[in-house]
Amino acid sequence: MDNTALINTLHKFERKVLPLLDKFDNTKDLSKETGLDEIEVMRAFQWLENKNILKISQELKEMASLEDNGKKYLQAGLPEKRFLSHIDTKTSLTEIGTKANLSKEELSSCLGILRSKAAIDIKKEGTELMVAITKHGKSLLEKGFLEEEFITKTFPLDIKSLKEEEVFALNNLKKRKDIIKVQVVKLKKALLTPLGKELLEEDLTAENIVDRLTTSMLKTGSWKDKQFRAYDIKINVPKEYPGKKQPYRKFQDLVRRKFMSLGFKEMTGPVVETDFWNMDSLFMPQFHSARDIHDAYYVKEPRYGELDERLVKKVKEAHETGFKTGSTGWGYKFDTKRTHRHLLRTQGTACSARMLASEKLEIPGKYFGMVRCFRSDVIDATHLVDFYQTEGIIVEEGLNFRHLKGVLKMFAEEFCQTDKIKIVPAYFPFTEPSAELHAKHPDLGWIELAGAGIFRPEMCKPLDIDVPVLAWGIGIDRIGMFNLGIKDIRQLFSQELDFLRNSKMV
Repeated sequence: MDNTALINTLHKFERKVLPLLDKFDNTKDLSKETGLDEIEVMRAFQWLENKNILKISQELKEMASLEDNGKKYLQAGLPEKRFLSHIDTKTSLTEIGTKANLSKEELSSCLGILRSKAAIDIKKEGTELMVAITKHGKSLLEKGFLEEEFITKTFPLDIKSLKEEEVFALNNLKKRKDIIKVQVVKLKKALLTPLGKELLEEDLTAENIVDRLTTSMLKTGSWKDKQFRAYDIKINVPKEYPGKKQPYRKFQDLVRRKFMSLGFKEMTGPVVETDFWNMDSLFMPQFHSARDIHDAYYVKEPRYGELDERLVKKVKEAHETGFKTGSTGWGYKFDTKRTHRHLLRTQGTACSARMLASEKLEIPGKYFGMVRCFRSDVIDATHLVDFYQTEGIIVEEGLNFRHLKGVLKMFAEEFCQTDKIKIVPAYFPFTEPSAELHAKHPDLGWIELAGAGIFRPEMCKPLDIDVPVLAWGIGIDRIGMFNLGIKDIRQLFSQELDFLRNSKMV
């Protein structure tokens, strides 16, 4: 691109800044000279650097700036000067405070400052403090205070540029409340490249160049006589990171919408559950290994919860004798106290049990839940101690295992976008037959996505359900890994900005 063509691409900010770069190199000075805000000068810097017209360098500087009290004292005068100027031969502290319009905090500060400067003498007469100005105090009043002179400077100030007496004044003011603030700031400077120096020799005026097309130009036809600024659509520009929903949360919302579009209703339940809903109502025996204290997180306080004792009685009978199902049950003595124990929900199936026992259950009906569960586990690329599980049931006459296989196949295709699946036999205490859905991940190989089956009569009949119930629990976290293209399940809940900014959005 020749220089003339390049000049035609310059934005109005660039045209204002570029001619001054042989005299000024920082955003602060250029902002004063051009009338642009510093952020607009910085944008011009970035655009000119993209065109190889200049190079931006960064310098760290310790800068002093005026705080609220500093700005106030710039107008009204420092409290200590006002204090001194209202002392006659001998004046009470109360009278000085009133005449000088000083707060109690300012009065106290003035006493300390002026005594350290030997500017006043203080004596107590009765209950009142009397203040007299010294010879040195009169001299200070005539000459003025270094601190007062310091706050009249143009801020922000480069600390390195200060003289010795100015540093002394700065250090005194830093000790006081909200007068001076010192901080390290990043200063951006611009250095012209050889190309930039060439362009300074060119005519950079832009009277005949228009940045944008307006409605009035279209109405009057005046656009025909205008020269529009050229746009380079290939130039690199800074990345923008607008606000967006957390990637995994967005995926969960998508799954939720898909279930609803398939006619499912959402069901929920409490995170702190009882043994009854989490395991006992699911016909999981109380001596089952999954109940080991190392698998479930039990709650210390409150230790026990309230239950519908009518349901407890029927579930107890199912465990002990089979409850009119033809089954002999598990053949052990059911512990009714233990069933009231509180724990953190270990599986979404607890929500399914609650739904089956609910008065709101519709038959036929389809329900799903996306709930947080907790289990003690070894954390690795595919396991966490807290995870989401998508649970679902279909309640209707005439359902069988072929219907369940069709549902699982649909889940794999809809939510994992894969046809590489297999359904294998499995065991769950509350379903018979039982199965697991596995799908092939491009990097992790075959991974388990869901457990499924048909709820056993020993589970359904105590909850007053006499029709088949298809049930499944999907490891939605792992399906999220499929869709978001990640290899480590921990990234689903990552707080790393780089991952959140650059992650795939489903």
